[in-house]
Parts: sequence; structure tokens; C-alpha cells
Amino acid sequence: MSTMVYPREEKLDKLSQEEIISNTKLVMQGLEALKNEHNSILHSLLETIKCLKKDEEANLVHEKSNLLRKSVEMIELGLGEAQVMMALSNHLNAVESEKQKLRAQVRRLCQENQWLRDELANTQQKLQRSEQTVAQLEEEKKHLEFMNQLKKYDEDVSPSEEKEGDSAKDSLDDLFPNEEEEHGPGLPHQHSSAVAAAQQGGYEIPARLRTLHNLVIQYASQGRYEVAVPLCKQALEDLEKTSGHDHPDVATMLNILALVYRDQNKYKEAAHLLNDALSIREKTLGKDHPAVAATLNNLAVLYGKRGKYKEAEPLCKRALEIREKVLGKDHPDVAKQLNNLALLCQNQGKYDEVEYYYCRALEIYESCLGPDDPNVAKTKNNLASCYLKQGKYKDAEVLYKEILTRAHVKEFGSVDDEHKPIWMHAEEREEMSKSKPHPCVSSDSRLAA
Repeated sequence: MSTMVYPREEKLDKLSQEEIISNTKLVMQGLEALKNEHNSILHSLLETIKCLKKDEEANLVHEKSNLLRKSVEMIELGLGEAQVMMALSNHLNAVESEKQKLRAQVRRLCQENQWLRDELANTQQKLQRSEQTVAQLEEEKKHLEFMNQLKKYDEDVSPSEEKEGDSAKDSLDDLFPNEEEEHGPGLPHQHSSAVAAAQQGGYEIPARLRTLHNLVIQYASQGRYEVAVPLCKQALEDLEKTSGHDHPDVATMLNILALVYRDQNKYKEAAHLLNDALSIREKTLGKDHPAVAATLNNLAVLYGKRGKYKEAEPLCKRALEIREKVLGKDHPDVAKQLNNLALLCQNQGKYDEVEYYYCRALEIYESCLGPDDPNVAKTKNNLASCYLKQGKYKDAEVLYKEILTRAHVKEFGSVDDEHKPIWMHAEEREEMSKSKPHPCVSSDSRLAA
């Protein structure tokens, strides 16, 4: 009878998977040989039993045959266990193959993710360049409108001859900037109310929402609202799932979606979203937070666009109080809010309040940003427009001359005989025309002589 030699137990832990499989196959071959040998012996014993006549010898052979049957059963059990090990090895090989496939997919997804990041970076750069171009065009447009207005008054066109609806044409967009856009990458951080909030340990809009907002602006500017609106809604749904409805990030996303609806003239939906955002920000950040002021200002814009100036005014005043409390009364953002409030009062004919707000905003801009800042000229122009509506032509003339003189000095460096502001040339032409004798007067004098 052949014997089997098993490896020592301490060596089993050091075997690799290939070595285990190889040893298992050897063991299976040995067991098969041992099984065949036992079956052969058992068959011989059974044949011997038939030939034996004595009972004692027959009993002895029976006992040996029983022992051989048990040995054969144990061998078959061992073969079954070896087959299980082989099947397990095949399964592990399949799992390892699947793991390699998953790793290949992960590498591919990482490459695609990097490509998407590069595409997003390029899109953001294009967006920034577009925003700069739009800002330059806006400034040029305002300058041309201003020069056109001066030309009207040079031609002695009285404000009373203008249409009655001109007061409703005051540009709300010029003096009511979107609060969510005020803190974009193009603005100085020292004037950002979001930075002021961060310095107080408050809430600051996450960078991912700023990026999303820039992308939404791009789609909205192209009129692709069918893309911008679902994008906002999906982001809002994701934020509500991860952070809950009452979270500052959700309020920020509500503001962004409301601005998109406002551009589509869906004022009812926009008002609902802004009121929801206001409630969330008051609850989570406190009623005196700059983010609350931003939402109040956006809501005031919405009412102003609908001509509801009385409803918009208290919202704007509350936003002004928050900014004064958080940023100080001499901060440029306070001046911006004063300009907004002045425009609302001007559309209601409250000219005394309009003058006060514009004058205060002008003082803040000149002291904080200097006399050459564009906001100074813009505020002076707004104040001069207010004076014209009241018939205070001398006061308006002084402001317009200051604006033109400052622009001339900024461009040419000085005021002398060769370089004079445009208003000086106009006055000189007027004096020259007055000094020339009228033809009718000279004719009469000759007749009298």
C-alpha cells in the first residue's frame, strides 16, 4: 500500500497561491492512485471471501474489507475537498480579473475628470474675459449717454418737454447690481461684504457655488435658460439632500435661481425664491448678516423692476442699516446701497431724500476711493440728473462741469490754453457769439445817424 507525505504545517503559511494549487493537484493525483489501490485490494478480498470455507478466516477478511471501505470513503472525502479548493482558486482568479478591470475604469475616469477640469478652467477664463469686455462696453455706453444728455441741454431742450414716462426709465440695473455678482473674481476683495462676514466668523459663499453662478450667468447671457434653470434646480436639489433645506448654501442657490427667473420676467417665482432665501439666511446667519442684506437688496431690485417702489424702499433701508452696522458707515458697499435707495426715492418724487442719499454716497466714495474713482463720477451724474428733474439747473451745471474737468485732467494732465474741457470751449463760443453785433442793430444805427 502506498503512503502519502503531507507538508509540515509551519510551511503552509509561506506558500503562494500558485504553490498551493500545484500541491493540491499533486495531492489529488496521490489520492486517486490510493483510491484505485484500495479498490483493487477490496476487490481481491471480496474474491477471497468467496473461496474461504472456514468461518473464522471469513470473518477476518470481512473486517479487513470494512476497513478498506472506510479508507476509500476518507479518500473520496479528501478528493472532494481538493476539488472545492480548485473551484475556490478559479473564483479568486475571476475576482482578481474583475478587480483589474475596475482599476482600468478608475484610471480612465481620472483621465476624463482631468479633461473636464481643464475644460472648466478654459470656460472660466473665457467668462472672465467676456465679463471684462461687457464692463468696458457698459462704461462706454454710459459715457455716450452722458454726452448725449449734455448735447440736449446745450441745444436748450427743456426737461419739461420730455415725456412723462422718463422717470420710469431710470436704469435699475445700473444702480441695482446683483448681490451675488458683487463678489465675483473681478472685484477687489477689500470691498467685499462676504470677506467682512468671513472676518467675523460668519458665512462665506463657497467657491463651488461661485463657479456655478458664473456658469449660470454665461448661459443666461446667451439666452440658454433651458440649460441654466435645470442646472440651478439640480444643484438646489443636491444641496437640500446633503445639507437640508435650512442651510446657507441652499439660500445662496435660491438667490441664483431667483436672478435667472428675474431675467426671464418670472417675477412671481423669483419673489417666492428670494423670500425663502431671506427666511433661511435670517434663521441660520442672523438678521444682521451681510448675506441677509444681499437678499434684501435683490428683493428690492425685483420690486423696483415691477414699479413697486414703496414696497422696495423699506427693504433697501433695512439692507442699508445692516451694512452700516456690519461694515461701518463709511464703507463703499454702504455708498452703493445709498445709491440704490436714492434711485427708489427718485422714482417716487422724494427729491429731498434723493439729494441726501446721493450726497452722502458721494462723500464716502471720494474719501475711500479717491476723486478719480468711476463711482464718484457716476454718483455726481445721478445727483445732477436729480437736480435737473427739480429745475435746479445751476447746481446740475456745476456737477457736470466737475465731471468733465476731472475727465479732462485724467486724460491730458492739466487745464491750459491749449487743453481745455469741452464745457470751456462751449462757453467761449457762446461769449464770442454774444460779442458780435447783430446785423439789424448796425443797420438801425446807420439810419439814425
